[in-house]
Order: sequence, then C-alpha cells, then structure tokens
Amino acid sequence: MLASLRAAVADPTRVKTRALDLHANAHDASHFLLIPRAVVVARDAAEVGRLLQASAAQGIPLTFRSGGTSLSGQAISDGVLVDVRRHFKQIEVLDDGARVRVQPGVIVRALNARLAKYGRKFGPDPASESAATIGGVVANNSSGMACGTVDNAYQTLESVTVVLPSGTVVDTGAADADERLREREPDLYDGLLRLARRTRENPASVATIRQQYSMKNTMGYGVNSLLDYERPADILAHLIVGSEGTLGFVAEAVFRTVPRLPHVTTALLIFPGLEPATAALPALVATGAATLELMDALSLKVGQSMPGTPDIVRDLVVEDHAALLVEYHAESPESLAELLRTGLEVVDGLGLTLPADFTTDAGIRGQLWHLRKGIIPAVGGTRPQGTNALLEDIAVPVPALARTCVELMSLFDKYEYQNGMIFGHAKDGNVHFMLIDDFASPEGTARFSAFTEDLVELVLREGGSLKAEHGTGRVMAPYVRPQFGDELYDVMCQIKLLFDPTGMLNPGVLINPDPEAHLKDLKAVPAVAAEVDRCTECGWCEPVCPSRDLTLTPRQRIVSLRAIEGARQDGNLALVAEMEKDYEYDAVQTCAVDGMCQTACPVNINTGSLVKRLREDAAGPVDKGIWNVAAKNWGAVTSGAGLALRVVKQVPAGILAGPNKLARKVLGTDAVPLYSAELPGGGPRRKRPAPTSAAQAVYFPACVQTMFGPATDATPGVQLSFEQLCERAGVTLLVPPEIDGLCCGTPWSSKGLVDGQAAMRQKTLAALHAATNDGELTIICDASSCTEGLRQTIESDTSANRLRVVDAVEFAATSILPQLPEYEKIESLALHPTCSSTRMGINGALDTLAAGVAEKVQVPENWGCCGFAGDRGLLHPELTESATRAQAADVVAMGATAFASCNRTCELGMTRATGKDYRHVLELLEEVTRPSPDKATPSSH
Repeated sequence: MLASLRAAVADPTRVKTRALDLHANAHDASHFLLIPRAVVVARDAAEVGRLLQASAAQGIPLTFRSGGTSLSGQAISDGVLVDVRRHFKQIEVLDDGARVRVQPGVIVRALNARLAKYGRKFGPDPASESAATIGGVVANNSSGMACGTVDNAYQTLESVTVVLPSGTVVDTGAADADERLREREPDLYDGLLRLARRTRENPASVATIRQQYSMKNTMGYGVNSLLDYERPADILAHLIVGSEGTLGFVAEAVFRTVPRLPHVTTALLIFPGLEPATAALPALVATGAATLELMDALSLKVGQSMPGTPDIVRDLVVEDHAALLVEYHAESPESLAELLRTGLEVVDGLGLTLPADFTTDAGIRGQLWHLRKGIIPAVGGTRPQGTNALLEDIAVPVPALARTCVELMSLFDKYEYQNGMIFGHAKDGNVHFMLIDDFASPEGTARFSAFTEDLVELVLREGGSLKAEHGTGRVMAPYVRPQFGDELYDVMCQIKLLFDPTGMLNPGVLINPDPEAHLKDLKAVPAVAAEVDRCTECGWCEPVCPSRDLTLTPRQRIVSLRAIEGARQDGNLALVAEMEKDYEYDAVQTCAVDGMCQTACPVNINTGSLVKRLREDAAGPVDKGIWNVAAKNWGAVTSGAGLALRVVKQVPAGILAGPNKLARKVLGTDAVPLYSAELPGGGPRRKRPAPTSAAQAVYFPACVQTMFGPATDATPGVQLSFEQLCERAGVTLLVPPEIDGLCCGTPWSSKGLVDGQAAMRQKTLAALHAATNDGELTIICDASSCTEGLRQTIESDTSANRLRVVDAVEFAATSILPQLPEYEKIESLALHPTCSSTRMGINGALDTLAAGVAEKVQVPENWGCCGFAGDRGLLHPELTESATRAQAADVVAMGATAFASCNRTCELGMTRATGKDYRHVLELLEEVTRPSPDKATPSSH
C-alpha cells in the first residue's frame, strides 16, 4: 500500500505513517474517532487522481480532509486520509466579483476578504467561517446564519472540477462537459439520466423531494438535483454538493457570489423564556430580518464566561431566558431605516425582558456575533472531564419550531441530559442542540441510542429533517431511509454505486446499512492537562498557528497528548514511547508560544501555556542555573550579545557557517541559534540621563534592541526615533536608571523558566515602582511583545498601587501624531501587525500610525504570525520560513516603498522572509516628520 501511495505523489515524504502523524490527523470536530493507516498531503488534482487509483487497486478506503471542522464524523478514516488543506488554496475572482473560482483548501473568511473589495461575499456563512474551508462547504452543502436555503452551496454553485474515483477529471463548467462525461464515464452518464427519469416519473418521490428541500436539509444525497437539472454534467455537479466526499474530490468550484449589503443594524432581543422567543418567529420573519439566531438560557449562561461578551448578556441574571439575535441588512441607509421601522413595530409588542437596542456600531455588533458563533465550542468547553460534547442539528417548518423545542427539552429531562442546550438559525426552523456525556461508556451509549430514536420520531412527525446543515456523516446515516422512504433511499444507493462501484470513498458515511453505525467508534477524551482539557477539538485555532504547515497545530498538539495518555491507560507503552519521541520537536520545540491560538479559541485556550509548562518540565538544572544567573546580570548578557553580533557581522558568513552548524549538531538545534547574514549587528545601550524637567511618562525601551541593532547603519533605531518624536510633541520621558539590567520577562516565560522569570519580574517591578512614583506615571514600551510581557509582569504584582503600561504605538497614535505639523508622506507601506499587537487589541493604533507614514498602507492578505517568536526563528528557522511563505509572496508582489512592524524580532523575521528591511513604524514616522534639512527617505531595500 505505502509503495503505491508514495508513487502517486511527487514527494514521497508527503506520505506520513509515523504514529504521531496518524493520531494528530485522526481527529475532526465530531465525537467519532478512527485512526488512519496513512496520511497523504496531496498537492494537485493529478496527484489526487493517482491516489484514488492506488487506493482502489489496493482495496483501501480513502477519505479527504480539509479544515476538519466537521461535526458528524465525515472527515475521519481508518484507511488513507488525504490532506487537501495545505496546497489547494487558489482563488480567482471572475466578472468583477460576481463569480469566483476557488479551491477546497481556501478558508471561508479568506475568500470573503478577497471578495470584500468588490462589494461581494460568499453565499454560505457558517459560524465556523474562520476555520471552515470551501472543500467542507461543498461536501456538506453548508449554509449558515443568513443565507438560508437561497444562498447555500447548492444554490450558488455554478460548476465543479471533480476527480472521480476512477481518476477521471470532469469540469462541469466546460462547454463540452456532457460530451466528455458521456465519452469517459458512459455508465455514470447513462445512470444519471436513468435515475433522473425514474425520480421525475414518480409523483410520490417528487412530492417528498419538494417538501424536504423547502427547508434546510443535508440528509443523504441531494436528490433534488435530479429534478432541478437536465444535463447529466449539471446533475453530477449538484450531487457532489452535500455528498461528504463519498462520490469524488472537488479540485475547484465556481460560485456565484452575493452582494455584501453595506448597511446593517443588529440587536439581541431578550425574552423571558424559550417558548415566547420561538413564538415570535413568524412575525419577525415577516419583517424581512436577515438573521434570527436563537439562544436558550444555557447558551446565555455559557456566553457570560466567554471573553468579549457584550454587556446585555454579561449583566443579565439568567433564569429561563432566551434570546434572538436579530439583524437587518440593506443597500442604503434609507432602506435600512425602513426595515428597522417595520421591525420595531413588531418588536415593541413582543413582551421583551429588556428594551430592544438596535445598533450599527461595528464593535458591539462584532461582540454579539462573537457570542453567537462561539457557542458550540464554548459550551463543549464547559463539560466535565472525561465527557464529550455531541452536537445535533435539525430543521422543522417554522410554525412547528416552538413545540419542537418544548418537546426537545422534555427529551433532555427524560434522558437526564442536564446541560442540554438549544440554539441556532431560527429564521429557517433550524436549531442545534448539544448533549454532554461519556458517550463511549456503556451507559452513555445506551442513553444516546434511546434518545436518538425518540428524536427521530419527533422530527419526522413534524415533517422535518434530521440534519439541516452539518451533514449526515456517521451520526445520522442509519436514518436516511426513514426520512426519505424506501424508493428515494434506493435511488441514493444507486447514486453511490454509479460513482463509486467499489465503495472505497469515505465508507460508512451518509449511506450506511448498519442500524448502530452512529453508536460505534465514539471518541474518548482523557484528561491530560488543566491548560487544555476543555478543548473541544473544533479546529478554529489551526488557521492562525504559524507551525500549521511545518509540524503540528494547537488542536493536534492537544489530541496527540490525549492519544499518548489513552495509550498509557491501555498499557500500550510502545506507542507512548514512539509518539513521545516525535512529540518533543513537533509539538514543543516548534511551537511559537505566540498565543494566537487563544485569539481564535472560543474557550480561550492558549496552547502556548501548555508548551511553556512542558518546556519547564524538560529544563535541566544547568539550563535553569544559566538563566537564573542571566536574570541577575541581564545588562551584561544583552551587551555581550550585541557585541558578539557586531563582531561576527564583520566576519564573512562562510567562515561562520561551519562552526555554527557543528555546534548546533553537537549541542542541539534547540540550544544553539543559527546565524544568518541578514541579522544586524548589536545595538546601543538603553540607559539615558535623567530629564532636567518633570517627566510625563516612564519609557521602558526593550532590551532586544541592544542585542539586535537597527536595520542599517544609517537608521537610528526605535529608541532614538521615539525619543525624538516625543521631543517634537513636547513629551518628557524618564528612562529608569537601571534599564540596562531590566526585561519584561518574556525570554524566561517562553522557555518555561519560572525561577528566572520570577527574579527578573521582582527586579523590574521594583525599578518601575520607583520610576513611576508608585504608579503615578504611565509606562511606555516600544516593542509589542515586550509590552505584553510587561503587562503580564504587572498582573503578577501584589502591590497596592497598580502600574499601567501602554505600547509606544498606542501612545504615539493618541499623544504624538495629532501634535505633529504637516508633512509629506511616503507613497506606500507594507505593514506587519504582530501577534502581541493583535492579542492586545492595538492594531487600530498601528493602522493609524501607518496611515500617518504612507498614502497607501497594505497588510498582506496572507498575514499571520511570522514564527520568529523571540529566539524560535534563530533556533528553528524552518518555522519562520514555513509561517511566512505565503505572506512573503504577498509582500514582494506589493512593491511597497517601505516595510514596517512594531516589534524588533518580528522585523527580523519578516526581513529574513522577504529580503526587505522591516523597521519599527515609529522609525518611519520620525523620518517622514523630521524637520528639513535632516529628513531622510525610507528605503525600500
């Protein structure tokens, strides 16, 4: 098997069989688990075709995997798992944004970012849009909050390029698509025509299809395509939608986009209970509301603990309340005002607990949607240890929704699901509910089995669908026949047989004759670490992780640790040893501990905290001793490092390369940095004379600029630039006299060296209390990661008088930029926000400063963490190379006049990645506002 798989791809190393790779890739967001026999990273459609042929020849099942956010078990396999996330990322905007050609690895949010400049957006709008990919959207016929059944994947799809199980590639958008399909796949062509004729000639089938697809429905195959389309090529394209990877591989798809209506108003309506909230739906739907999102009492309670929760939820004393998130969209302010007027006439008579407060404020609206979109994983994150979260979604006709919800709550009580929760897209009669239990235990399995039978009876009695938008998967595959009846179920079986005669593609998913398929292969979730035990494996963290294309993502770090613990509990010590051997580099050494995963995680997990503790556990007494000494002699350490860089800068790189690489080989790549020629020489000391007048702020220049000097000898560096800007604005700064020996503590924190960190924190806090007169003055720091580190240091301070630190970017945007006289800006600037500026929420201030420097400011479309991460980029340059590959290409294509960031090590990382001199934005601001004749022009080299 392995030989044939390796022969199918250009690079055999993309066929992965290490235990760590198999277990890390085994998990999707569902409650099922299968361990693949091999994981293959495919690069293009031709490779996929060869993989399909190899899989068929070997009789090995094959499953495609992209974002891995699937909730019904359709992205897992015990055969060959093919990763199509990494390389299928092309987007081609057509007809000025009216259409778009897109590959399956593209994330929905990234697609919408590309379309935004055209005033368009992608039709489907799933809550998981920050991580869900187009491959999953097509495979599951995704819809979402606003698109309903009008703008879902099925309705907006124009054509697909699909690789069939035989290896045949079909572009259904080609003018001769039908002829080619008939020539290359005659049995499939004839079979589609035969099934379409059979279905159309059966009035009962036609009636069932029309009724079922009048609402959201992702149960079984999309047999509505047999009625909606005439050409076999078009029938094929739309059968592929919602087929969950069981019929073929979508190499690319062309969609019609929808207008992005620019005027929006939003409110969260609080009702005294679930029944009055659902009873209000018909009237609210009639007002033209674009979205009506339901949240029950438990949803609101969980939402109160989420970061960034809006005041209306956080301050509510939740009893039996329920809420509807209501939104109106319009092309013009006048149209929006008319919609809102109509809406308020209805809302005023609904008996709300609190008055309705509609807002157009983007910040408040963002908070409301963050609450709604984060409910699924956030609720799962509250579950007790050893339990799992299972999410179901159903749809019923809107008039039946109120009583359906009431009966659902009765089922929760009957089966003692104490944390059963109801929420979802109420406008479409589509609700989700979550159950928490140890489903893998005999008691949990039996309870879930009985509950499911009652659920099926309830939904089908109301004329509903057992799966509205999450796909049939494994969880509802046994119930496709009861929902559609014997005739249409047989049609679906014939569809599978036509496309995939050997049944090799994603077996067990969507069509499964086993009546207990939904009760098998259930995932166990052992406790492994307090920092990450609440992880629901949703995968939302993965797109922002800098190591995602090199080693592991945060989710994969966590599930691998769970697999190791599970193997330990099973007594499989050989598997434990094998996985732990590879875990050190893949999970620990190449983690940037940048905290970006926390910005995307709905349960606020920072996997970097786990990695820091693992590094602490692994640190030996020698390492701890060295860094403890460094904390006490930091001035000498930073000056010595700067001196060393100044010296080696004068030595030809070729002379240094050999000894440097030998040292890394002997002492380890995680201990000895790799020197590279683009690194600058060392910088100056930070110490400054005391000001002659009263200080208005305390300035804490970062120590990293002593170790790494300015980008070129002709540039002053950020400390001098910031001091000159403050002087022009009339701001007097005090630099603590002990500054050369002080640090924010991040170098110790990132390595998990708690003793050295504590020593440095104590020394730094004492100096800052003295310099600020015990907190009277604000502290300003000029490197975003150091600002964040100082804030964390201050959080550890037990003193009565609290210190306050702001980043120099924030300070300059509010206190310096408005004071500067008129000046001439440069033409364009490529801007790199940092992880810390993102986590601290200061990117708005960074944008303001950048706009003060250049007429045109561009952030790369593929922006992300550079992976330099203090010393990670020196120890593991492959991390930065992988993290910046796409972003660097964007930057080079921009042709910008200058390049800026707000953190010295990130500037080094981006300089290495792009070959362009990245500098602190404050350096550039100082240059463009410098009084003549000293003004310099920022260099583009």
